Amino acid sequence: MPELPEVETVRRGLADRLKSFVIKDIEVLRDRAVASQGGPQALRLGLRGQEVGEWSRRGKYLMAQLHEPLTRTRNGVWGVHLRMTGQFQWHPKPAAPCRHTRVRIWNHEGEELRFVDMRSFGEMWFVPRGSSIDSVITGLQRLGPEPFSEDFSAPYLQQKLKGSTRSIKAALLDQTVVAGAGNIYADESLFTAGIAPHRKAGELDLLELKRLCSSLVHILEISIGAGGTTFSDFRDLEGVNGNYGGQASVYRRTGQPCLTCGHPIQRTRLGGRSTHWCSVCQS
Repeated sequence: MPELPEVETVRRGLADRLKSFVIKDIEVLRDRAVASQGGPQALRLGLRGQEVGEWSRRGKYLMAQLHEPLTRTRNGVWGVHLRMTGQFQWHPKPAAPCRHTRVRIWNHEGEELRFVDMRSFGEMWFVPRGSSIDSVITGLQRLGPEPFSEDFSAPYLQQKLKGSTRSIKAALLDQTVVAGAGNIYADESLFTAGIAPHRKAGELDLLELKRLCSSLVHILEISIGAGGTTFSDFRDLEGVNGNYGGQASVYRRTGQPCLTCGHPIQRTRLGGRSTHWCSVCQS
Protein backbone atom coordinates (compact mmCIF):
# COMPACT_ATOMS: atom_id res chain seq x y z
CA MET A 1 0.00 0.00 0.00
CA PRO A 2 1.35 3.45 -0.84
CA GLU A 3 2.42 5.34 2.27
CA LEU A 4 3.05 9.04 2.80
CA PRO A 5 6.21 9.28 0.62
CA GLU A 6 4.56 7.50 -2.30
CA VAL A 7 1.41 9.61 -2.04
CA GLU A 8 3.50 12.78 -1.80
CA THR A 9 5.41 11.67 -4.91
CA VAL A 10 2.10 11.23 -6.75
CA ARG A 11 0.93 14.66 -5.54
CA ARG A 12 4.02 16.33 -6.92
CA GLY A 13 3.69 14.46 -10.21
CA LEU A 14 0.04 15.46 -10.59
CA ALA A 15 0.77 19.07 -9.71
CA ASP A 16 3.51 19.20 -12.34
CA ARG A 17 1.73 17.28 -15.10
CA LEU A 18 -1.74 18.81 -14.76
CA LYS A 19 -0.83 22.51 -14.92
CA SER A 20 -3.57 24.21 -16.98
CA PHE A 21 -5.33 20.85 -17.44
CA VAL A 22 -8.99 21.49 -18.27
CA ILE A 23 -11.18 18.40 -18.06
CA LYS A 24 -13.06 17.86 -21.30
CA ASP A 25 -14.51 14.47 -20.50
CA ILE A 26 -14.42 11.72 -17.90
CA GLU A 27 -15.35 8.04 -18.08
CA VAL A 28 -15.93 5.89 -15.00
CA LEU A 29 -15.39 2.22 -15.81
CA ARG A 30 -16.13 0.91 -12.33
CA ASP A 31 -18.85 2.62 -10.31
CA ARG A 32 -17.47 1.71 -6.91
CA ALA A 33 -14.37 3.79 -7.61
CA VAL A 34 -16.54 6.81 -6.79
CA ALA A 35 -17.32 7.11 -3.09
CA SER A 36 -19.11 10.48 -2.95
CA GLN A 37 -22.85 11.04 -3.04
CA GLY A 38 -24.33 10.85 -6.52
CA GLY A 39 -21.77 8.33 -7.71
CA PRO A 40 -20.17 8.43 -11.17
CA GLN A 41 -22.77 10.79 -12.63
CA ALA A 42 -22.13 13.45 -9.99
CA LEU A 43 -18.36 13.04 -10.41
CA ARG A 44 -18.63 13.50 -14.16
CA LEU A 45 -20.85 16.56 -13.85
CA GLY A 46 -18.64 18.06 -11.14
CA LEU A 47 -15.31 17.61 -12.93
CA ARG A 48 -16.28 18.16 -16.56
CA GLY A 49 -15.27 21.60 -17.81
CA GLN A 50 -13.16 22.39 -14.74
CA GLU A 51 -9.49 23.33 -14.62
CA VAL A 52 -7.44 21.28 -12.18
CA GLY A 53 -5.72 23.62 -9.74
CA GLU A 54 -3.50 23.19 -6.70
CA TRP A 55 -2.98 19.67 -5.32
CA SER A 56 -2.68 19.04 -1.58
CA ARG A 57 -2.13 15.95 0.56
CA ARG A 58 -3.56 15.04 3.96
CA GLY A 59 -2.28 11.72 5.25
CA LYS A 60 -2.76 9.40 2.28
CA TYR A 61 -5.55 11.48 0.73
CA LEU A 62 -5.00 13.66 -2.33
CA MET A 63 -7.16 16.70 -3.10
CA ALA A 64 -7.23 19.08 -6.06
CA GLN A 65 -8.93 22.45 -6.20
CA LEU A 66 -11.23 22.83 -9.22
CA HIS A 67 -11.60 26.18 -11.00
CA GLU A 68 -13.78 27.66 -13.74
CA PRO A 69 -11.12 28.18 -16.48
CA LEU A 70 -11.92 31.78 -17.39
CA THR A 71 -12.99 33.38 -14.12
CA ARG A 72 -10.85 31.18 -11.83
CA THR A 73 -13.89 30.76 -9.59
CA ARG A 74 -13.49 27.79 -7.26
CA ASN A 75 -15.97 25.07 -8.13
CA GLY A 76 -15.27 22.36 -5.59
CA VAL A 77 -12.64 19.77 -4.81
CA TRP A 78 -11.63 16.48 -6.40
CA GLY A 79 -10.45 13.93 -3.82
CA VAL A 80 -8.57 10.65 -4.31
CA HIS A 81 -7.31 7.82 -2.11
CA LEU A 82 -5.05 5.24 -3.77
CA ARG A 83 -5.70 2.56 -1.12
CA MET A 84 -3.68 -0.62 -1.80
CA THR A 85 -2.94 -0.62 -5.53
CA GLY A 86 -4.35 2.58 -7.06
CA GLN A 87 -2.09 4.55 -9.38
CA PHE A 88 -2.33 7.29 -11.97
CA GLN A 89 -0.97 6.93 -15.48
CA TRP A 90 -0.32 9.66 -18.01
CA HIS A 91 -1.09 8.91 -21.66
CA PRO A 92 -0.19 11.75 -24.04
CA LYS A 93 -1.55 9.76 -26.99
CA PRO A 94 -4.60 7.47 -27.33
CA ALA A 95 -4.01 4.02 -25.84
CA ALA A 96 -6.35 1.12 -25.09
CA PRO A 97 -7.14 0.77 -21.36
CA CYS A 98 -6.01 -2.27 -19.43
CA ARG A 99 -8.61 -4.39 -17.61
CA HIS A 100 -7.77 -2.70 -14.29
CA THR A 101 -8.57 0.80 -15.56
CA ARG A 102 -11.23 2.42 -13.35
CA VAL A 103 -11.43 6.08 -14.41
CA ARG A 104 -10.29 7.93 -17.54
CA ILE A 105 -10.00 11.73 -17.79
CA TRP A 106 -9.18 13.71 -20.96
CA ASN A 107 -8.32 17.32 -21.70
CA HIS A 108 -9.09 19.21 -24.91
CA GLU A 109 -5.78 18.13 -26.46
CA GLY A 110 -6.70 14.45 -26.14
CA GLU A 111 -4.16 13.78 -23.38
CA GLU A 112 -5.42 11.30 -20.81
CA LEU A 113 -5.00 10.88 -17.07
CA ARG A 114 -5.91 7.32 -16.20
CA PHE A 115 -6.65 5.77 -12.79
CA VAL A 116 -5.68 2.10 -12.67
CA ASP A 117 -6.40 -0.05 -9.62
CA MET A 118 -5.85 -3.81 -9.65
CA ARG A 119 -7.54 -4.46 -6.28
CA SER A 120 -10.30 -1.89 -6.83
CA PHE A 121 -10.14 -0.38 -3.33
CA GLY A 122 -9.15 3.12 -4.51
CA GLU A 123 -11.75 5.86 -4.18
CA MET A 124 -12.61 9.26 -5.65
CA TRP A 125 -14.85 12.04 -4.39
CA PHE A 126 -16.35 15.23 -5.77
CA VAL A 127 -16.85 17.88 -3.08
CA PRO A 128 -19.25 20.56 -4.37
CA ARG A 129 -18.53 24.23 -3.79
CA GLY A 130 -19.90 25.28 -0.41
CA SER A 131 -19.53 21.83 1.17
CA SER A 132 -16.84 21.18 3.76
CA ILE A 133 -14.28 18.71 2.48
CA ASP A 134 -14.34 16.45 5.55
CA SER A 135 -18.14 16.18 5.43
CA VAL A 136 -17.77 14.42 2.07
CA ILE A 137 -14.38 12.73 2.50
CA THR A 138 -15.25 11.58 6.01
CA GLY A 139 -12.00 9.71 6.61
CA LEU A 140 -10.25 13.05 6.98
CA GLN A 141 -12.07 13.60 10.28
CA ARG A 142 -10.19 10.73 11.92
CA LEU A 143 -6.64 11.61 10.94
CA GLY A 144 -3.97 12.49 13.46
CA PRO A 145 -1.37 15.22 12.85
CA GLU A 146 0.99 15.21 9.88
CA PRO A 147 4.50 14.00 10.79
CA PHE A 148 5.98 17.27 9.49
CA SER A 149 3.63 19.49 11.48
CA GLU A 150 4.35 21.21 14.78
CA ASP A 151 1.49 19.23 16.33
CA PHE A 152 3.47 16.00 15.98
CA SER A 153 5.88 15.98 18.90
CA ALA A 154 7.11 13.86 21.79
CA PRO A 155 4.74 15.52 24.32
CA TYR A 156 1.83 14.92 21.93
CA LEU A 157 2.72 11.23 21.58
CA GLN A 158 3.21 10.84 25.31
CA GLN A 159 -0.27 12.20 25.98
CA LYS A 160 -1.87 10.30 23.08
CA LEU A 161 -0.31 6.97 24.05
CA LYS A 162 -0.64 7.34 27.82
CA GLY A 163 -1.63 4.02 29.36
CA SER A 164 -1.67 2.22 26.00
CA THR A 165 -0.70 -1.45 26.17
CA ARG A 166 -0.56 -2.02 22.42
CA SER A 167 2.80 -2.18 20.69
CA ILE A 168 4.48 1.00 19.52
CA LYS A 169 4.53 -0.52 16.01
CA ALA A 170 0.72 -0.85 16.07
CA ALA A 171 0.41 2.72 17.37
CA LEU A 172 2.48 4.09 14.49
CA LEU A 173 0.19 2.36 11.99
CA ASP A 174 -2.88 3.99 13.56
CA GLN A 175 -3.81 6.92 11.32
CA THR A 176 -5.54 8.64 14.25
CA VAL A 177 -2.15 8.85 15.97
CA VAL A 178 -0.08 10.07 13.02
CA ALA A 179 -1.30 10.50 9.44
CA GLY A 180 0.43 8.77 6.56
CA ALA A 181 2.89 6.39 8.22
CA GLY A 182 2.67 2.74 7.26
CA ASN A 183 4.42 -0.60 7.67
CA ILE A 184 7.67 0.13 5.84
CA TYR A 185 8.45 3.46 7.47
CA ALA A 186 7.29 2.35 10.90
CA ASP A 187 9.87 -0.46 10.84
CA GLU A 188 12.60 1.83 9.54
CA SER A 189 11.94 4.66 11.99
CA LEU A 190 11.79 2.32 15.00
CA PHE A 191 15.17 0.88 13.97
CA THR A 192 16.71 4.33 13.61
CA ALA A 193 15.29 5.33 17.01
CA GLY A 194 16.61 2.12 18.64
CA ILE A 195 13.17 1.07 19.91
CA ALA A 196 11.88 -2.51 19.78
CA PRO A 197 8.60 -2.67 17.83
CA HIS A 198 6.86 -4.82 20.47
CA ARG A 199 7.44 -2.32 23.31
CA LYS A 200 4.20 -1.13 24.90
CA ALA A 201 3.41 2.29 23.48
CA GLY A 202 2.39 3.73 26.84
CA GLU A 203 5.70 2.78 28.47
CA LEU A 204 8.02 4.82 26.24
CA ASP A 205 9.55 7.81 27.97
CA LEU A 206 9.77 11.34 26.59
CA LEU A 207 13.36 10.94 25.35
CA GLU A 208 12.49 7.76 23.44
CA LEU A 209 9.45 9.43 21.90
CA LYS A 210 11.57 12.41 20.89
CA ARG A 211 13.98 10.06 19.09
CA LEU A 212 11.05 8.32 17.43
CA CYS A 213 9.52 11.58 16.16
CA SER A 214 12.86 12.71 14.74
CA SER A 215 13.52 9.31 13.18
CA LEU A 216 10.11 9.10 11.49
CA VAL A 217 10.45 12.58 9.99
CA HIS A 218 14.00 11.83 8.83
CA ILE A 219 13.07 8.50 7.19
CA LEU A 220 10.05 10.04 5.46
CA GLU A 221 12.15 12.93 4.13
CA ILE A 222 14.71 10.51 2.71
CA SER A 223 12.02 8.41 1.05
CA ILE A 224 10.23 11.41 -0.44
CA GLY A 225 13.55 12.45 -1.93
CA ALA A 226 13.95 8.96 -3.37
CA GLY A 227 10.46 9.05 -4.89
CA GLY A 228 8.99 6.40 -2.61
CA THR A 229 9.73 2.72 -2.18
CA THR A 230 10.41 -0.18 -4.52
CA PHE A 231 8.74 -2.56 -2.04
CA SER A 232 5.18 -2.11 -3.35
CA ASP A 233 3.16 -1.94 -6.56
CA PHE A 234 3.49 1.84 -6.43
CA ARG A 235 4.35 3.64 -9.68
CA ASP A 236 4.45 7.35 -10.37
CA LEU A 237 2.71 8.97 -13.36
CA GLU A 238 5.53 7.93 -15.67
CA GLY A 239 5.43 4.28 -14.52
CA VAL A 240 8.55 4.46 -12.35
CA ASN A 241 8.64 3.15 -8.78
CA GLY A 242 10.73 4.65 -6.00
CA ASN A 243 14.37 4.17 -5.04
CA TYR A 244 14.10 3.97 -1.25
CA GLY A 245 14.12 0.15 -1.17
CA GLY A 246 17.87 -0.04 -1.62
CA GLN A 247 18.37 2.14 1.45
CA ALA A 248 16.22 0.11 3.86
CA SER A 249 17.93 -0.94 7.08
CA VAL A 250 15.53 -3.66 8.27
CA TYR A 251 12.42 -3.87 6.10
CA ARG A 252 12.40 -7.13 4.08
CA ARG A 253 15.96 -7.91 5.19
CA THR A 254 15.02 -10.98 7.26
CA GLY A 255 18.09 -13.06 8.12
CA GLN A 256 20.50 -10.56 6.62
CA PRO A 257 23.11 -8.93 8.87
CA CYS A 258 22.16 -5.70 10.59
CA LEU A 259 23.97 -2.82 8.93
CA THR A 260 24.98 -1.53 12.37
CA CYS A 261 25.87 -4.59 14.49
CA GLY A 262 25.88 -7.54 12.07
CA HIS A 263 23.22 -9.51 13.98
CA PRO A 264 20.61 -11.17 11.72
CA ILE A 265 17.48 -9.11 11.14
CA GLN A 266 14.40 -10.77 12.64
CA ARG A 267 10.85 -10.88 11.31
CA THR A 268 7.73 -11.30 13.41
CA ARG A 269 4.05 -10.37 13.19
CA LEU A 270 2.53 -7.61 15.27
CA GLY A 271 -1.12 -6.75 14.90
CA GLY A 272 -1.30 -8.91 11.79
CA ARG A 273 1.53 -7.02 10.05
CA SER A 274 5.03 -8.22 9.18
CA THR A 275 7.59 -6.48 11.36
CA HIS A 276 11.35 -6.37 10.81
CA TRP A 277 13.83 -5.44 13.51
CA CYS A 278 17.24 -5.99 15.09
CA SER A 279 17.08 -7.49 18.57
CA VAL A 280 20.52 -6.06 19.44
CA CYS A 281 20.11 -2.47 18.24
CA GLN A 282 16.46 -2.19 19.27
CA SER A 283 16.01 -2.87 22.96
